Amino acid sequence: MDKIRIGIIGVGIIGKAHLDYYAKIEGAEVVAAADLNEAELKSVAEKYNIPHTYTSFQELLKRDDIDAVDVCLHNNAHAPVTIEALKAGKHVYCEKPIAGSYIDGKSMLEAAELYGKKLHIQLSFLYHKETIAAKTLIDEGKLGRLYHARSTGYRRRGRPYVDGYGTQFFTRKETAGGGALFDMGVYNISQMLYLLGTPKVKTITGSTYQEMEIDERRNGISGFDVEEMGVGFVRFEDGLTLDIIESWAIHLNEFEGSSIVGSNGGIRLPGYAQGRRIPMSYHTNLCDMEMDSTFNLDAMDYRWHNLRDNRDAYDSSQHHWIAALQGRVELLPTAEIALQTMLISEGIYISQHLEREVTSDEVVSMSQSLSLQLT
Repeated sequence: MDKIRIGIIGVGIIGKAHLDYYAKIEGAEVVAAADLNEAELKSVAEKYNIPHTYTSFQELLKRDDIDAVDVCLHNNAHAPVTIEALKAGKHVYCEKPIAGSYIDGKSMLEAAELYGKKLHIQLSFLYHKETIAAKTLIDEGKLGRLYHARSTGYRRRGRPYVDGYGTQFFTRKETAGGGALFDMGVYNISQMLYLLGTPKVKTITGSTYQEMEIDERRNGISGFDVEEMGVGFVRFEDGLTLDIIESWAIHLNEFEGSSIVGSNGGIRLPGYAQGRRIPMSYHTNLCDMEMDSTFNLDAMDYRWHNLRDNRDAYDSSQHHWIAALQGRVELLPTAEIALQTMLISEGIYISQHLEREVTSDEVVSMSQSLSLQLT
């Protein structure tokens, strides 16, 4: 298999996570890294054996021996850096969410089309065993006609920085664009959109909240001005509906997992109850009897890896990216799914502001760029 030579832009928490994945992929070779923090950049380069480092991402992009770049920056820096990389002739893998606003994400897709390069967004839930199993059941017609889905994401008290982990850049609109919906909701909502076939959004309604107590010192440092919880309801043009609840912090125990129901059956994805993981389940009627069942997903994964071609291409978002660049598989439409996810999340924000349901066209027309001006 061809080696794919990669330059990574941003070596913070997320950048290191991406580097850990690349270290496990035989076809990936990280040859350059860029970050403004020179000391951290040097440390990371030594740990991961990255031969070339830059404090300017523009200098990294000048290299003609790089096939693709991996953008691991704050949300509002995704669009300007991605677009420069595409213009420089590089394929781009970008951390989630696609950007800080719909209009910025759309500009990234337009640039990828203009410059004829691949754009991939990190949507890790698409490669989970339960997602692969659920997609198979849906494609084989085991749910029948799909009509409703529920997207759930839960933390009891897990707001970045103010609850003890991560940095304050997750909680500021100027760098993150949004809160729980952007940080966690992107995984769950995109997973539902993928399983539903990415239907076209018709209308969105929703609300956001920041109600729980916050450590005063951390709150002051963080500049916390994004939501800790978001809820929404989406109508799609084909009659499908989706309800959403995404929590960084809430006075409740665990939520049930996300779910999809159809005319012939339903799927509930894994969730947690009383600290115990609840496995994926399938529900239907058989011989006029209600039936609830589970699957041996580990056995599925083992068998499919041994019997089917290129199954490693779906082991993770990074595995898929490298396999697609090698030409072994077709790239999943992650950029399109991520943009649709952004449309829904931003629609919830706009609905909250206007105190009414909004159309997808309204969200598109009202979306404002949050791209950071980079030097």
